[in-house]
Amino acid sequence: MSSASLFDPAEPMKEIVVRNNLAAAKLPEESILAEALAAGFNEEDVFAIKLALEEAMTNAVRHGNRNDPSKQVVVRYAINARKVTILVRDEGGGFKPEHVPDCTAPENIERPCGRGIMLMRAYMTEVSYNADGNEVLMIKVNER
Repeated sequence: MSSASLFDPAEPMKEIVVRNNLAAAKLPEESILAEALAAGFNEEDVFAIKLALEEAMTNAVRHGNRNDPSKQVVVRYAINARKVTILVRDEGGGFKPEHVPDCTAPENIERPCGRGIMLMRAYMTEVSYNADGNEVLMIKVNER
């Protein structure tokens, strides 16, 4: 993760491990969103977190773990009044985000690839990947 990151590795995090399917991938959402609201994030920010988390989980299940039911997705998160930190890790071989085509380029408008990454970056304050490309870090700062 970058040195200018808002991520604090010493911050205690909760962990939720889910089976690798899209129904199970929705399970962490309820807890994370409820805690963000309770911590003082407004509904617009909570909606942004929801969208980014859905994209990260879908990418982990479909692309990372390739819909393999024997694999799992691990979600670690920490929430306070200042920021929401979410790490989503799959058991796949990873990828290089810089190799994903720009979905806003005219030649890619009709292609589905890269939209989830674009949405995560649009809705979160910080999005980065580990060196293996199988874990995404997303942070949303409470601007209020």
